[in-house]
Amino acid sequence: MSAAHASSRVVLLGTGTPNAEPDRSGSCVAVVTGGSSYLVDFGPGSVRRAKAACAAGIAELCPQLLTTSFVTHLHSDHTAGLADLILTPWTLGRNVPLRIFGPEGLRDMAAHVLEAYSVDIEDRLGGLQPSNGRGWEVEVEEIRSAGRVYEDENVRVEAIEANHGSRKALGYRFETGDRSIAISGDTAPFDGWEESLRDCDLLLHEVYSAHGLSLMDPEWQAYHRAMHTSSEELALLAREVRPGLLVLYHHLLHGVPEEDLLGEIRTLYDGPVMIGKDLQILE
Repeated sequence: MSAAHASSRVVLLGTGTPNAEPDRSGSCVAVVTGGSSYLVDFGPGSVRRAKAACAAGIAELCPQLLTTSFVTHLHSDHTAGLADLILTPWTLGRNVPLRIFGPEGLRDMAAHVLEAYSVDIEDRLGGLQPSNGRGWEVEVEEIRSAGRVYEDENVRVEAIEANHGSRKALGYRFETGDRSIAISGDTAPFDGWEESLRDCDLLLHEVYSAHGLSLMDPEWQAYHRAMHTSSEELALLAREVRPGLLVLYHHLLHGVPEEDLLGEIRTLYDGPVMIGKDLQILE
């Protein structure tokens, strides 16, 4: 990685959950540095959110430039935008394959998407519409273990093994020319949690409201406690690892106002913390 690129930005393209909230697209975070962008997840609406960010002045997120993505896990709210990410940037001019990195099963998912859209691809390649021959292709690298998974002149990316059910789930830590950015994906606390996230400048972490969860049915309470991170657990983590800024995303409110969730965190943690919003830019 070159140290020449001294500035990075994080753009929250989607902060949502499986709930169909019109003001929160599916999970998608973009790290923008050195003239390139790197997506983490591609939930529903990701490409259109990227286009909105492009229109707002972040040229690296123009759809035809979306070429590299990392996937935390294969749940639909994090991956339902895959067909859109493969095909829409291609129709808009992307002329290189899409590269995606993620857990086992990702290669099959991409292959099935391409099969499902084979008629579309054949029509665009063989019909009158101008197209190129490579922009629809997908190169998949499945991540088998934690550690360094990617490096170029702009970033180094480490995968973190998370705790989100029986199938492999991942978080990611990006080291750019000017800061360290950790993105949790979906996870409950796990062994080594603190060490993997210690001393990052920016920590984007999922969270659910502990109070809101207490109002739900027992079955849902058991599920979320096993699969996700409560406001109390996240506050104690932040006290230990002391990020430069803690950003809440993929926040499960369970009926409580956002400010109440923020208050639950601040009761136990006195560092900088904010609730992430779609299309928010973190300089």
